[in-house]
Amino acid sequence: MAEPGPETLAVGRIVRPHGVRGELVVEVLTDSPELRFAPGSVLGTQLRGKDRGQNLTVAAARPHAGRLLLRAEGVDGREAAEDLRGVMLTVTTDVLEPTEDPDEFHDHELVGLRAVQVSGAEVGEVREVIHTPAGELLSVRTADDREVLVPFVAEIVPEIDLAAGKLVVDPPEGLLGE
Repeated sequence: MAEPGPETLAVGRIVRPHGVRGELVVEVLTDSPELRFAPGSVLGTQLRGKDRGQNLTVAAARPHAGRLLLRAEGVDGREAAEDLRGVMLTVTTDVLEPTEDPDEFHDHELVGLRAVQVSGAEVGEVREVIHTPAGELLSVRTADDREVLVPFVAEIVPEIDLAAGKLVVDPPEGLLGE
């Protein structure tokens, strides 16, 4: 049986084209944009969680109005850029540097963790980290096969123990649909 390959991690989302030459407006989803979007970097592409089987090579990137303007090799006009609207830009987890901050985690480190309440009651398993403009959400699949979205903030997720494979959730009333 083949070894599973490295997982992918979202580092940006293409918001829209910019101008007529094929530049892309990118919402940055990484703390290391200078590394991820350096000229020559190769990024995977996903649309709605499915790999598009197409990589983009960064030709140039520059900050613009709180986002990034990206030029990618082979994206040579507004129409080609428009075709990439909504695409998530990814890297494989094997190229990631370890985080220095004990309160920072890569998405792939959180997926698969057991979510338990402060009381110890089982909530479910983290299936996905969803990046939104308002912040990150943890998609947790409960024992009764429901999806619960938990805001990934210290007040609601006060403890993460990677070694034990769990995180603690201290939800406000109603968050878990109880």
